[in-house]
Amino acid sequence: MIKPDTQTEKDFEETMVAFGGVITKICYYFSTDTEEYQDLRQEVLMNIWKGWNNFRGDAKLSTWIYRISFNTCLSYQRKNTRKYKSISINEILNIAEEEEPSRMERYNEMHRLIQQLNYEDRALILLWLDEKSYEEIGELMGINRNTLAVRLKRIKEKIVRLSQQNID
Repeated sequence: MIKPDTQTEKDFEETMVAFGGVITKICYYFSTDTEEYQDLRQEVLMNIWKGWNNFRGDAKLSTWIYRISFNTCLSYQRKNTRKYKSISINEILNIAEEEEPSRMERYNEMHRLIQQLNYEDRALILLWLDEKSYEEIGELMGINRNTLAVRLKRIKEKIVRLSQQNID
């Protein structure tokens, strides 16, 4: 019988606590309901655990976790396309009711607009919203800086158009 390496498990758990919010955010933006969110998060955590001992440190740990999270979510969505419905951000993030209503409305509106993008555009805008540099996003997504700049500009323009359609 193979005894689990408790130090490895401890390191994994500490890292998941440190990066749990990032994983939650990525899974949230790729999910359409609570059940799908839970499935995605579980799959991401399993994939990170499977690769845990293979992490060589060629990239930063945060980059490695982002990449696994995004790739897992993208693969999951490609395999499991469903009819989309809206999900309340409150269900996932448990934002307290004391939050100002206008802030919650902005969160919900931003989520609704981002949900209308294709999966790869969602990933790009989410990384940009997380204030990742163009170099980091390019490394994560495997695209060069100039292409990334053009795509982000188009994504932002599309979000503006989508929001204006709702006003009209």
